[in-house]
Amino acid sequence: MIVFWFLLIALVVVVAAVTLAVVGGGSQAVLPEAEPDRVADGLPQARPVARADIDALRLPVVARGYRMAEVDDVLDRLAAELAERDERIALLEASVEAARAGSAPGPDLTKRAGQ
Repeated sequence: MIVFWFLLIALVVVVAAVTLAVVGGGSQAVLPEAEPDRVADGLPQARPVARADIDALRLPVVARGYRMAEVDDVLDRLAAELAERDERIALLEASVEAARAGSAPGPDLTKRAGQ
């Protein structure tokens, strides 16, 4: 009979401990806040991305993360394309400024396109 009471008390203690573990002790959080899925990349938000920004960018590395060589190749390609784009935009802006400074305003081509 003593064994029965001992097992019954042990069962009540185990059930109470499991219940407290599941409930989490009231107002306290059971699990800590989850880390964000995405790490801040360090690229500027207030201005366009420049080649120097991409050269300085370092992505976090984890044990089973990304293949560094592949990501570095993609970043190198992106940096080269951005540099080429910026150079082309600068050339086009310079040619527009030269055309505006070197000639008087021409005929309105928008009216001709509609005819």
